[in-house]
Amino acid sequence: MTPLLSSVLISPLAPICPPAFGLYHCTLCPPASPLCTPMVHLLPWDSASPTLFLAFFTNDLCIWREVEDMGSPPPPPSLPHPGRVTSSSCSLPDQYTKAAAAAGGKAALLAPAMVALSMVLVFLLVLSRSESELDAKISSPGEATEWGDPDLSLLGSCKPAPSCKKCILSHPSWEAEERRCASREELLARGCPSGELEEPHGQQEVLQDQPLSQGSRGGEGATQLAPQRVRVTLRPGEPQQLQVRFLRAEGYPVDLYYLMDLSYSMKDDLEFVRQLGHALLVRLQEVTQSVRIGFGSFVDKTVLPFVSTVPSKLRHPCPTRLERCQPPFSFHHVLSLTGDAKAFEREVGRQSVSGNLDSPEGGFDAILQAALCQEQIGWRNVSRLLVFTSDDTFHTAGDGKLGGIFMPSDGHCHLDSNGLYSRSPEFDYPSVGQVAQALSAANIQPIFAVTSATLPVYQELSKLIPKSAVGELSENSSNVVQLIMDAYNSLSSTVTLEHSPLPPGVHISYESQCGGPEKRAGEPGDRGQCNHVRINQTVNFLVTFQATRCLPGPHFLKFRALGFSEELTVELHTLCDCNCNDTQLPAPHCSDHGHLQCGMCSCDPGRLGRLCECSESELSSPDLESGCRGPNGTGPLCSGKGRCQCGRCSCSGQSSGRLCECDDASCERHEGILCGGFGLCQCGVCHCHANRTGRACECSGDVDGCVGPEGRLCSGHGHCKCNRCQCLDGYYGALCDQCPGCKTPCETHRDCAECGAFGTGVLATNCSTACAHTNVTLAVAPMLDDGWCKERTLDNQLFFFLVEEEAGGRVMLRVRPQEKGADHTQAIVLGCVGGIVAVGLGLVLAYRLSVEIYDRREYKRFEKEQQQPNWKQDRNPLYKSAVTTIINPRFQAPESPL
Repeated sequence: MTPLLSSVLISPLAPICPPAFGLYHCTLCPPASPLCTPMVHLLPWDSASPTLFLAFFTNDLCIWREVEDMGSPPPPPSLPHPGRVTSSSCSLPDQYTKAAAAAGGKAALLAPAMVALSMVLVFLLVLSRSESELDAKISSPGEATEWGDPDLSLLGSCKPAPSCKKCILSHPSWEAEERRCASREELLARGCPSGELEEPHGQQEVLQDQPLSQGSRGGEGATQLAPQRVRVTLRPGEPQQLQVRFLRAEGYPVDLYYLMDLSYSMKDDLEFVRQLGHALLVRLQEVTQSVRIGFGSFVDKTVLPFVSTVPSKLRHPCPTRLERCQPPFSFHHVLSLTGDAKAFEREVGRQSVSGNLDSPEGGFDAILQAALCQEQIGWRNVSRLLVFTSDDTFHTAGDGKLGGIFMPSDGHCHLDSNGLYSRSPEFDYPSVGQVAQALSAANIQPIFAVTSATLPVYQELSKLIPKSAVGELSENSSNVVQLIMDAYNSLSSTVTLEHSPLPPGVHISYESQCGGPEKRAGEPGDRGQCNHVRINQTVNFLVTFQATRCLPGPHFLKFRALGFSEELTVELHTLCDCNCNDTQLPAPHCSDHGHLQCGMCSCDPGRLGRLCECSESELSSPDLESGCRGPNGTGPLCSGKGRCQCGRCSCSGQSSGRLCECDDASCERHEGILCGGFGLCQCGVCHCHANRTGRACECSGDVDGCVGPEGRLCSGHGHCKCNRCQCLDGYYGALCDQCPGCKTPCETHRDCAECGAFGTGVLATNCSTACAHTNVTLAVAPMLDDGWCKERTLDNQLFFFLVEEEAGGRVMLRVRPQEKGADHTQAIVLGCVGGIVAVGLGLVLAYRLSVEIYDRREYKRFEKEQQQPNWKQDRNPLYKSAVTTIINPRFQAPESPL
């Protein structure tokens, strides 16, 4: 009788089927699939009525087909029988042999047919052995589960997943009944019922969406940002797009804090600012009915070397003692935000300048305290502007070490009852990032009004602080009102949408729809922006969310338009499991020893296995353990890298394979990355992506790094390996274009360039013959660079030329014409001699003139003294008589006789 194909048994388990299977309704992998390996099982029932089983094995699927004759007796209750010779170690338990018997009658093959089919099938087994071994190695690293995580590279290739959760994380669909993990189209093509597919998708739920409105007069109660609260559920790998709308309302309230540098160099500016309050309020009230202004000042830290600590200088740091001056301070909050212009002018009028030693000021301390001390400053939940005026640069983090301050700024408010930054000598200056973060957290928009000398510095600083503006301040601050208005109009017409920090694994991109030609699509940055937004204009931002991993719980994201008080709260969730409602208690599918949920068995206590087919008492059974050992039955269970459960290995860590013999983390690394990041590690071997080779996929198949300017690979003196030239002996260089005795291209073509352009040189007599392969042209006034050759002619004249390759092996030489000029040697020599003589004469004349001037001055002084004598002119005071008279004191003259 003719053998018939009567029944199909399917197991979605390991490459070599263990003694525990599940019976399913659909064939997971067709026999013609390229990943399905035909293997042969010869199980003779007896010599008279043998039965042939043909098994198609895939990576995780075993399809048994029985070739039988309709009249043969049923197969034995257990397969294989001990002592029977088989070509593989796959066997079926009793339940599957019974199921096979129920599918059709049993037939016995004739002995000759049995032998012929055996030879054919054994031949097929030999041809497919290599493919079977390769398929047995393919498995992805995973957790200590039965199957491990699904491998994205094997989607659509009979690759199962251990659970619905593991399957949807790899982004295909899940068919609960058959435990199949693939794309929806592939599952439907296999005949799986669409009603049994689990394919969850992310979703959005708007919780609060008040319509955009202008509010009352003065901008109070305006709704500029919508929606206000949204719940977004993300499936990993699936993007979700949310539309955010913004309406620029008219007359939105404004708080403005004026922060002024009161160092001595700002003396003339203070005189003008004292009259600023009324004018500033009037101009701001032109755009909003609700406006408040405040005032603060700063100088520097009161420690050396920033400020002189001499007691007299601390009391009066100004240069002169007669002018009004206040002691130095770091930051002084003078006036809280108020709508009273007279109070502003009164408090500012009481201020006076101070002084410090160095040029940079302590402005960062003042900005940080103004942003942190919101209660003391009096900020409202409206548009907040901070006007910073100074004529010099700023100290930043690290400068405090010059004064012995090592403790970094703690980011807290430290204003005392007098409004002074009391702990300034204890904390270092804040960094630029700290100032930017504090301003952004407080939703404050800074306006830097600085003089022209420091304008470039603050322009660079503004690039690091979101929603900030810079303006040039006049020498006496007379243009500060117009500067503030210009900056306010620029800031308020710029709408920047940003978000709070993201949780790990969540990414956001923006598409800004600004209602005009300005449209930014798919911005990868952390904000969306529209410029020049008019009042009452609505702009849209499309925010795209995408998750790459599961979140442990809900995460709340805050979105806001910088400079505005309203916020959008997004409640983020991740969808990382299936919503299965097929729970069965107990389930026949689970051997009546467990309940079925989402296509998987949850076994009762004491039962193990995927179908709860094993009890704990059977775990040490030699028959079960044989499926967890190698072919010779020796060695540790599951290669020592897993546990043997119901005759099947459950691998731990990143081990995989039927016996956990593969380690998917033991591949070679390139630059510290497994398989260089260009391949997949499978069983200790890197399977490289296209165009990558090497044991660690470190070699690129590209050759662009080996191609020289002439288009030859490694200049014809080497071969390209890993996109790098391996030079032959005697050559070196990145392109093997150099050798110890080789001439450079400039040296090679120097003679042809000289004779072709100037008709001189060693080839002048036979230039057309010797240089037939070259084409020499003169380049008029070319731009010289490093590519031009610089050589000398036979008469030692310098000339330049450029070597260019042409088609057909010809060479183009572009030569720069020589500049012919007159011989100025004689003029130079005469000029040098004349110059030396002129300098000598000049020195002599200068000396003679100086002597003449000195003599004349002395002669005039002599004449003046002569005209004013202080002695009698008839007696020379310098004359001394030549006669000296000496009187003897004991001499007594004789008495004269009477």
